Amino acid sequence: MNRVAVLSAGSWGTAFAAVLADAGNEVVLHGRRREIVDAINIRHENPAYLPDITLPRSLRATTDVAEAVAGADHVVVSIPAQSLRDNLTAWAPLINPRTVVVSLMKGIETHTGLRMSEVITEATGVPADRVAVVSGPNLAREVAARRPAASVIACRDETTAKALQDACVTPYFRPYTNTDVVGCELGGAVKNVIALAIGLAAGMGLGDNARALLMTRGLAETARLGAVLGADPLTFSGLAGVGDLIATCMSPLSRNRTFGEHLGQGLTVPEASAATRQTAEGVESSQSILELARRHGVEMPITEVVVAVVNGTATATEAAGLLMTRTPKPERYGA
Repeated sequence: MNRVAVLSAGSWGTAFAAVLADAGNEVVLHGRRREIVDAINIRHENPAYLPDITLPRSLRATTDVAEAVAGADHVVVSIPAQSLRDNLTAWAPLINPRTVVVSLMKGIETHTGLRMSEVITEATGVPADRVAVVSGPNLAREVAARRPAASVIACRDETTAKALQDACVTPYFRPYTNTDVVGCELGGAVKNVIALAIGLAAGMGLGDNARALLMTRGLAETARLGAVLGADPLTFSGLAGVGDLIATCMSPLSRNRTFGEHLGQGLTVPEASAATRQTAEGVESSQSILELARRHGVEMPITEVVVAVVNGTATATEAAGLLMTRTPKPERYGA
């Protein structure tokens, strides 16, 4: 039996902790708020993030990070991407260097342009071959409700990826392994930005054709950036690429799509944030992704207009016009 710490008790962290517990591991979930920890331990639910979902009785929660990570074989991290470095810097002395650190986060760090696995390595000193990434079409509420889902576990070391795969397979959750950490992380980060664009289109009532356009060309943007950063192009046709993109862009459970929809309906960014109530990673990461693309000479027009809307330099209507009046060009890989 593996001992696993999950930091922290948001919707996806709680859902993945439930998967791990259902797979037979000893799982300790860290939560900052005492009322959430008590609800998990006593009533086996997380009413703040996953109301009406019954969690495994074996899942235990604590407000003490040191207690959560003590003796852990895996430390799973699921916190907002932009607060990762500060939190891990504080937690690093508690994490055994031999522990496998697992990222559930899908974002790019502002100012540095680093992927989450790179931030983990820098902040903790854990070597890259002991840092794994979980990515795919995993809407937290559906996973927590034990509806069928699949994901990708990416790690540079195949043995490490396989060990985590064995630790989280259940009758309803099917993990696959991959060594393309770059591709899996980019797929997860950029799809959040494309989902914001899809939400904008939905909020404006632009129709299914517009959504199909944005998803398809959004995937092309992701692949272009991935190509220059060394990702395997095949990753973007898999679960961590098009699979995650479809789920995040099409589901009303998606925070990023919901946030974009609020913007498309005329709400400001602060108003959309209050209405969404949970972190939409694409809002903060969009600027970082655009800067990363510009640094490498990669054109990402959908990301550009999302950044313009988020920054207030373009309205949703203007953003749609900017995309539709671009110079036509051939459709091919890399175009």
